[in-house]
Amino acid sequence: MNTNSNNRARVGLFVTCLVDLYRPTVGFAAVKLLLDAGCTVEVPESQTCCGQPAYSSGDRADTKAIARNTIAAFQDFDYVVAPSGSCAAMLKHHYPKLFEGDADWELRAKDLAARTHELLSFLTDVAGVTNVDVSWDGKVTYHDSCSGLRELKVKEQPRRLLSAVEGLTLTELPTAETCCGFGGTFCIKYADVSVEMVTRKAEDIRGTDADMLLAGDMGCLLNMAGRLKREGSEIEVRHVAEVLAGMTGRPSIGEAEQN
Repeated sequence: MNTNSNNRARVGLFVTCLVDLYRPTVGFAAVKLLLDAGCTVEVPESQTCCGQPAYSSGDRADTKAIARNTIAAFQDFDYVVAPSGSCAAMLKHHYPKLFEGDADWELRAKDLAARTHELLSFLTDVAGVTNVDVSWDGKVTYHDSCSGLRELKVKEQPRRLLSAVEGLTLTELPTAETCCGFGGTFCIKYADVSVEMVTRKAEDIRGTDADMLLAGDMGCLLNMAGRLKREGSEIEVRHVAEVLAGMTGRPSIGEAEQN
């Protein structure tokens, strides 16, 4: 890793909207994993949405305003890490395209892109993490999010770390690489198609007889958890970081908190 003068990489955590609003535990899990990897971690308060919903809807003006804020908020960090393939891909691949032809902001966007990583990819490929000191007894299955898989090539990294969890058995989902139907604004624009896709996905998940479904993107997790719950399934749904950090004490995604 590139490190600062204290020999510890300074990481800015891009929390993501869905983690912030629906599953803060994922953010805390990410911080723990990064600290255990020997990094210092900060969470810039000025960060907002990455701008993907506006970008996908063709609103380039608002996307650029959001992107400029993000670039400024994370300009001083050695690395920018997000517990989401879709948000990391937005910063890494789409920001530079957004500012093509703008001499100043294109350079700044490319600089941010070069420092940006999805959480599990950063831990394994950059920080060199090979082991996690946690245990979880049960069978899990894993869904590969479209952006993480196709734009960032995140596939083996989470599986490598899950193989180090004592007691955990990974049963591969036959359609692990098939979209769950969320797709950001896709599930709103094409609701009927999205429901059909996640219904098929839920059937495949149940077919693994897994106790828990894992993934690295909150959008996918919320979508699949909602469908599984509506169908009466008791399969737990969690972000992979929660298991790797040993933070599985709270109800799973889609389950109500107990007062």
